[in-house]
Amino acid sequence: MGPLGKIVLGAAVVGAGALAYGTLIERNWFTLRRYDVPLLAPEAEPLRVLHLSDLHLTPKQLRKQRWVRELAGLDPDLVVVTGDNMAHPDAVPGVLAAYEPLLELPGAFVFGSNDYSGPVLKSPFGYFREDREYEHGVELPFEDLRAAFLDAGWVDLNNNRATLKAGGRVVDLAGVDDPHIDLDAYPAGPADPAAAVRIALSHAPEPRILDAFAADGFELLLAGHTHGGQVRVPGVGALVTNCGLDRKLARGLHRWDRAWLHVSAGLGTHPTAPVRFACRPEATLLTLIPR
Repeated sequence: MGPLGKIVLGAAVVGAGALAYGTLIERNWFTLRRYDVPLLAPEAEPLRVLHLSDLHLTPKQLRKQRWVRELAGLDPDLVVVTGDNMAHPDAVPGVLAAYEPLLELPGAFVFGSNDYSGPVLKSPFGYFREDREYEHGVELPFEDLRAAFLDAGWVDLNNNRATLKAGGRVVDLAGVDDPHIDLDAYPAGPADPAAAVRIALSHAPEPRILDAFAADGFELLLAGHTHGGQVRVPGVGALVTNCGLDRKLARGLHRWDRAWLHVSAGLGTHPTAPVRFACRPEATLLTLIPR
């Protein structure tokens, strides 16, 4: 074998190894990220917000269900879910099993496109096309999931506003349905200045939605959808965000105008692309502290 052949063979071996690692190991290597977010009034007690997103759950993913259940041991004051819970028509029981101990806590949610319709086989290279049309799969039982969340006392923020009490304090909330499939209809208006904290939710972190939230005085913006890029290149980061958000903001805590933006890399993958690389599946505990 000549030098070129050896290079091609070596690249193929490395590529196969990386694919095997991303498929068999990293996509099931769940991690908890923690951030302190300085936005409370001086002398205020910390407020713990658990941010979950993009489970993309299928019925047999029992390891993921168990891991999510154990997050209740963090004793969060508020649970926030930013969509794409399901990836199968029979996923609702598994989603509720995963969230069951968390449903006893104050919570709020918005849906993502994959709560409404199931996965469709497609080329991953399509994510690099800005003009790619969204393909809807089989309808998923999103109303069953919504009803279960509401029965537990969680607040539906799909194109809605609400207040709730968490950690003994008033939290002002706003949210939109998934802008990735043009379901958003933001109920604009100033956030409540008397609330202890003002939080806004969107599944996809589209800049036009984030700008509207920030302009209304919401100071913590929460989203998912990007999977953190799902496949990240060391030294480069995310290659795509699947929305209008800059690739540098594909995951983690960032400033957005006068607000803080947290984009969750999420806990799952699209079932037709079950791989993560340099981007472990995650949940996040955001501890809100005084400015």
